[in-house]
Amino acid sequence: MSTSAAAKTAPPSGEFTHRQILTILTGLLLGMFLAALDQTIVSTAIRTIADDLHGLSIQAWVTTAYLITSTITTPIYGKLGDLYGRKKLFMFAIGVFIVGSALCSFATSMYELAAFRAFQGIGAGGLMTLTLAIIGDLVPPRERAKYTGYFMATFGTSSVLGPVVGGFLAETTSFLGVTGWRWVFLVNVPIGILAFFVVSATLHLPHVRREANIDWWGAAALVVALVPLLTVAEQGRGWGWTSTTSLICFAITVIGIAAFLWIERAMGDDALIPLRIFRLRAASVTIGASVIVGIGMFGGITILPLYMQIVHGASPMMSGLMMLPMVGGLMLAAIISGLITAKTGKIRGFPIFGTALATVGLLLLWLNVSADSSLGVVMIFMFITGFGLGNCMQPLTLIVQNAVPPQEIGVATAAATFFRQTGGTLGVAIFLSILFSTVGDKIKDALGAAVKADPSLTTPANQKILGTIAAQVQDDSNILQRVPANIAHPFKVGFAESMDLIFLCAAIVMFIGFLVLLLMPHVELRAQSASAAARSEAAGAQAAPEPVSVGASAGVVGRHESVDDEPAADIDESLPPRHSAD
Repeated sequence: MSTSAAAKTAPPSGEFTHRQILTILTGLLLGMFLAALDQTIVSTAIRTIADDLHGLSIQAWVTTAYLITSTITTPIYGKLGDLYGRKKLFMFAIGVFIVGSALCSFATSMYELAAFRAFQGIGAGGLMTLTLAIIGDLVPPRERAKYTGYFMATFGTSSVLGPVVGGFLAETTSFLGVTGWRWVFLVNVPIGILAFFVVSATLHLPHVRREANIDWWGAAALVVALVPLLTVAEQGRGWGWTSTTSLICFAITVIGIAAFLWIERAMGDDALIPLRIFRLRAASVTIGASVIVGIGMFGGITILPLYMQIVHGASPMMSGLMMLPMVGGLMLAAIISGLITAKTGKIRGFPIFGTALATVGLLLLWLNVSADSSLGVVMIFMFITGFGLGNCMQPLTLIVQNAVPPQEIGVATAAATFFRQTGGTLGVAIFLSILFSTVGDKIKDALGAAVKADPSLTTPANQKILGTIAAQVQDDSNILQRVPANIAHPFKVGFAESMDLIFLCAAIVMFIGFLVLLLMPHVELRAQSASAAARSEAAGAQAAPEPVSVGASAGVVGRHESVDDEPAADIDESLPPRHSAD
């Protein structure tokens, strides 16, 4: 279809209809599902993979490699999408992710797998942030809230399916002649191919192309800052946080951050993350809160499956199903907050309420979770925590997208996603460090109390068993499921008490996020989507008389804009106009 023909079928307002948006969402959600599912499915199967490839001691590098590349590329995708359009970038990200997944399935060593996971992460970095930015292009902020339920349903489904599918494939010796764990990566290939073709057929975004200098130096400084930081976050517990290697990583990170800030200031509007965004109060508060909420959310959530597996003896598959109350609360809150925001246009109160409720939920977990707690009670508190978090995730993204000009929605979305991911990574590292640095003393205290209450534990045979468990339990918690209950119980008490401390720390962090969000100014959501606003701005610029460029003759190259000749709404000519679709 030609551009002129497409223009005739586009709604008069320049906005996409509800049916058109749902058609496009199919491909976008498949891409988001890929990224979200991969993280949970691999983490469940990683121990089996490491055993098969004889690399248990270096399994953390497989996670670290993926994490580094996916985090670093997030702001790069955001900036390039603003400049050159998001569709081709999104398809590139899906393609890289598919190829990376296929390569991972053929890995013959953990080092190969780590390298292939790093390549896969380059694609993963664009899947989440470009999906959120594209929906920002399509839908006005106020109506965008109505679609948050689809995103939360995708996120929630992947959170539950990941451990279940990962556990099943890890336990499967062979399927269709291929080792079971290799399907953990191969399963991404058909889903990715489907997403690729759906996006190619349905996503036709008009884009105002802007020529600008690419901030490669800023990207390089970001790599220098993040690689050692994320590496020490994953490896620091083994190295020791004050070891020479860790301190060198911290020093390089500080140098990288200083260089990044200096370069971004020098690059001005062409910066990878323009610093002037932080002068917008709504954006700076939201991004700051995203870091804090990321620390509390990912740090706290990571501990719950461990609690289910270690204390209650659940398998990885069952622990995934046990997360349903939290996922359900998260999805329900996202749907309710989205509907209310779409109807009233008010959004500021949701993340404030959400962080307050999540703080309460985490405090309830701290006060009530123990080795003998009823799972039903724990799941109620998980639901409360999830309901609080569901009021934070999408509203924070909406607010930061609304705070910036439409042509910078990709940068803003990427910045919020980037800082939330970085905060989450640090949160997981810090909280796991707290867990394993305190659990030894907690177990020792619990054993002392158990011996006083049950003298039979003092027999030589039981003392030998207790000594064996104490030496192995922090590396292999499955040993607790193979010994009598009275012997395993004090170890479970020790783990539960250490996890209690993490819930308290997460609650404190979440409360700090609540205080930060109180600084949020009044937010009035725009009634126009980013793509429609950009087209209106471009049309206005073309109608205005072209100014004479004084610097052109002197060799000064200025930025210029051009509209890509991509169809504006080449989806379905039979779709009714917007007013009848609603």
